[in-house]
Amino acid sequence: MIKAAKTQSIKKSEMASVSTVHIALIILAVIWLYPTLWVVLSAFRVEYNDQGDLIGIVVSNYFPKGLGFENFRRLFTTTYFGRWVTNTLTVAVFSTTLSTFLVLSTAYVMSKMRFKMRKPVMNIAMILGLFPGFMSMIAIYYILKALGLTQSLVALVLVYSVSAGLGFYVAKGFFDTIPDSLIEAAKIDGAMQSKIFFSIILPISRPIIVYTALMAFMAPWMDFILARIILGEQNVHLHTTAVGLYYMLYGQRVDSNVFTIFCAGCLFIAIPIVALFLSMQKFYIEGVTAGSVKS
Repeated sequence: MIKAAKTQSIKKSEMASVSTVHIALIILAVIWLYPTLWVVLSAFRVEYNDQGDLIGIVVSNYFPKGLGFENFRRLFTTTYFGRWVTNTLTVAVFSTTLSTFLVLSTAYVMSKMRFKMRKPVMNIAMILGLFPGFMSMIAIYYILKALGLTQSLVALVLVYSVSAGLGFYVAKGFFDTIPDSLIEAAKIDGAMQSKIFFSIILPISRPIIVYTALMAFMAPWMDFILARIILGEQNVHLHTTAVGLYYMLYGQRVDSNVFTIFCAGCLFIAIPIVALFLSMQKFYIEGVTAGSVKS
């Protein structure tokens, strides 16, 4: 009887702790979803506030009286949003291609090749990676200005790509799991390092390629600080979506409903990232878990 009572008491205690955790998670989920749902509903909101009290209309009427696609129509007809999306996609595609190649090639060299300065180079890369990128944005701006590359999409591609090789640690962990005997066998057959990398390593590295490409794509697709500094505010047609939406909301545009149009742009630009993660989630998880192996 005593053991049964103790067992029942333990079960009640575990149920109470589990219930507490669930309640806490529900509260956190509501806090996280509230502003997200606010943006989504505002994007489809069709009633307008002529006085410009956008915050007031949302707070007093969280759920809109009517839904429609008017804000999306105005987004593409009254702004340069289509051009901004094209600019962002162009920069993201080129940056992803260059960054993925630099990260994977650097990771392969650090994982499978042995040379004198290998450890110091990895330590220096780790130390540099501890500093946030925006600390160097002033120096980057003046370097690009000296080269005549400011206010151009080429400058953005260079900025997002040149330092990508420093983020090789996750990919290196993945390559560490590939047996060295596979590479040695290829060398015996007379294969060069470049052929081994492109013909043997990359075909079996799809998870880490997807992971690296997704991370590289997200940076230019979502970045605001570097894009704003490099592109400036004069050439509106050169803006990326983040910069364009910012100046649309806080710039000279006079529109009492600019906030709902801004929300439509935010929702539209979020769809590709969500679709990419949902479609490539399996490879993303495999790349993260395999890349967490230490050498």
